[in-house]
Amino acid sequence: MSKNAFERLSPFIQEYIYRNKWTEIRDIQVAACEVIFDSDSNLLLASGTASGKTEAAFLPILTELYEKPSASIGVLYISPLKALINDQFYRLTELLQDVGMPVTKWHGDVDQNAKNKIMRSPQGVLQTTPESLEAMLMRRTPAVLSLFSDLKFIIIDEVHYFMDNDRGVQLLCILERIQNLTRNVPRRVGLSATLSDYSSAESWLNSGTTRTCMTPKVSSKNRSLRLSMQHFPITDKEKDSDITVYYKYLYDITLGKRCIIFANSKSNVENIISRLKQIAETNHLKDIYHVHHGSISASLREYTERKMKESDGAIVTGATLTLELGIDIGALERIVQTGSPFSVSSFVQRLGRTGRRGNPSEMWFAFAEEDSNSDREFYKKINWDFIKCIALIQLYLEERWIEPVSKNSLPYGILYHQTMSYMASMGEVSLPQIAQNNLTLGVFKNISKDDYKLLLRHLIKIEQLELSERNGVLVGVEGEKEINNYEFFAVFEALFEYAVKNASEEIGTIQQPYPVGTRFGLAGRTWEVLEINKKSQEIFVKSVKGLSTNMWLTPVSCPLHTKVMKKMRDILLSDEEYRYLGDKAIIRLQEIRQITTTARITETPIVKLTENMYGVFPWLGTKAMVALSYALEQQGYPNAVWGGVTTICLLLHTETPFSELTDVLKKIQSADIDKYKFNVPDDAQISGKYNKFIPNELLRKQYIEDYIDVDDMQSGL
Repeated sequence: MSKNAFERLSPFIQEYIYRNKWTEIRDIQVAACEVIFDSDSNLLLASGTASGKTEAAFLPILTELYEKPSASIGVLYISPLKALINDQFYRLTELLQDVGMPVTKWHGDVDQNAKNKIMRSPQGVLQTTPESLEAMLMRRTPAVLSLFSDLKFIIIDEVHYFMDNDRGVQLLCILERIQNLTRNVPRRVGLSATLSDYSSAESWLNSGTTRTCMTPKVSSKNRSLRLSMQHFPITDKEKDSDITVYYKYLYDITLGKRCIIFANSKSNVENIISRLKQIAETNHLKDIYHVHHGSISASLREYTERKMKESDGAIVTGATLTLELGIDIGALERIVQTGSPFSVSSFVQRLGRTGRRGNPSEMWFAFAEEDSNSDREFYKKINWDFIKCIALIQLYLEERWIEPVSKNSLPYGILYHQTMSYMASMGEVSLPQIAQNNLTLGVFKNISKDDYKLLLRHLIKIEQLELSERNGVLVGVEGEKEINNYEFFAVFEALFEYAVKNASEEIGTIQQPYPVGTRFGLAGRTWEVLEINKKSQEIFVKSVKGLSTNMWLTPVSCPLHTKVMKKMRDILLSDEEYRYLGDKAIIRLQEIRQITTTARITETPIVKLTENMYGVFPWLGTKAMVALSYALEQQGYPNAVWGGVTTICLLLHTETPFSELTDVLKKIQSADIDKYKFNVPDDAQISGKYNKFIPNELLRKQYIEDYIDVDDMQSGL
């Protein structure tokens, strides 16, 4: 144990360490102590799951707070998930129970009495989400000043998650607004298990402050990995039998284990767990199967989390993204992934759920694939998801590479949201005052004054805002409807859903009201619709036996990085049989390699598909491929992107000779391209909850800036 770091911790923390029989303070915890105790910098702690990051942040920070008490809340802990807050609450309460330092949860599920108590006597640690902070700023502005007037530290958990979406932009706005209110700039600490580009994370963490950020470089022990990938062909002739074999395999590899089965859609999760329950029932075995995703009620999700954490025996939970983040669910023996993870980051996050306490990290992949029609075009016979999965694994195994976070340089939707939030908290203000308090926030540094004027004029026109007789600005009639809706606090879009109830118990939600008598799957069980109340958006059901299916309208969009596409090409060019591939997976890989070799798409970027159709296979990521598509169109070659998010190729209908097309690609590669001259449709936009309030020309500008990557396209050709 590092004596120096240990001795600098408060006595109650030393006692906690002894009581929990720690044999050492880990390197990352020693490094965090040095930054917190010996500098005034922000701190980024980036290391693997279960490496002790949370303790590394809290132990020195709580020591500082204990020895130099704050006149308000001293530590603000921010998490993307209520479940993470609940988990940390119990851990912190145990740590602080002997020194009388309160830990308070503040989110939608917390009793109002607890919130009133902390407002009367603000002290200790407050745990919350960005949405709850937003509501606090809008509805309790004076309380914010009291709660955070002497705030010393802000801890942001799962910082990589926030960096990659609108919630992170919202969070940075909120933190800077709190700073402006309190005239106090607390130190920030970010925690992440999946970062490769520390500099961008440091810049994100520093946004709106004048501090530097320190990221300790600590050596991590090479953990042992166990990987397996199996392929299950589903033939037309033996379809039912082949599907049974696939589910029996999932059952066998999870039997007697503590596992999570990750699938990429809620319906797949429900189908898998229903099948495993049926097999277990046939074998007269105990039902140990659970479901965890965003459409399951909070009470059932929390029940599953408790069961996973407290149970010593076997337990199998089917999940989507909801169990990817760092909720403490106890020691897991195996992760099973059906299909491919969305990204290297997702793979690493899921893999990190196992391998604690010195055990190997273990992840088993299973691909069920229906036979390709022999008459289809060659590129449609390839399971690109299968090849992508191998590429994701190899990028991590060979290089420890993880995708850099996508930029969000023109977040007009969040600017609308923060403008309305500010107006709700302030009442009537002048136009210059609105600009001074919103456009100066760090995350909006790339948005010009002219663009903001255009947005404000548009908001006045559509009655989100209105001008007063004194030429001030107020929330408009339509704006009142938005800010008074409880969903306003969240910047992510929630789909319209019906609550599913079995008597008084809420099971979860679905997105379409099935007719009475219909059977569907939810929470790993099958239900029959008894009654529908469209006014209250409730569906009443009863539990029935048997299998059923469900459909959710929640596709996940995750733009693919060019490095992943290049790795896919390398895998197709290679003859390596990766050690984790099962026999049928090797056979399928060999089949795909033969297809691509015959088609020559790994050798040349252009192949002739039919008499008047070419395929362009440049092995570019999503945003670079979009840039190439527009560049070709600009040169007089209309085309279509094929492959969805995994942008495999561009299809061109033209009578142009092959050699001329090759010259066109070379010209595009070296040209000085202005992407704002591309023929981008007027209604082009990146999806966002508040797009309906943004002028089309601004949405188009955001799309061009953040979704068309000319530099990556040219360097990748």
